[in-house]
Amino acid sequence: MSMTDPIADLLTRIRNAQLARKTEVQVSNSKLKTALVKVLKDEGYVAGFNVVTDGAKQTLSIELKYFDGRPVIDRLERVSRPGLRIYRGKTELPKIQGGLGTAIVSTPKGVMTDKQARAIGQGGEVLCIVS
Repeated sequence: MSMTDPIADLLTRIRNAQLARKTEVQVSNSKLKTALVKVLKDEGYVAGFNVVTDGAKQTLSIELKYFDGRPVIDRLERVSRPGLRIYRGKTELPKIQGGLGTAIVSTPKGVMTDKQARAIGQGGEVLCIVS
């Protein structure tokens, strides 16, 4: 069975692993997933990640981050989806919780946060929001 929304699957696996208090979660790897998890790591939402190669199959191992026994990520939601893509220009990018949260945007310059996209003057597809 083919998966229609691998990004939503990644986000759901992270949410479910945090609810179950897991220290890490494994997902199948792709360039977009790796870029998205790199942004999460750079913003301090996950502790780390690495790509595990087993023959021709690659999996992405994500180390989850907790603070005082609670997950660092409170909210992790998919915005743009295969049935309804959400594109925003540089002036229309969302500000999550007044700038305290992060929107992850796929731009022609790569996957980045909404703050970085505004700084370089680039809009794109709003993949997800994190806070």
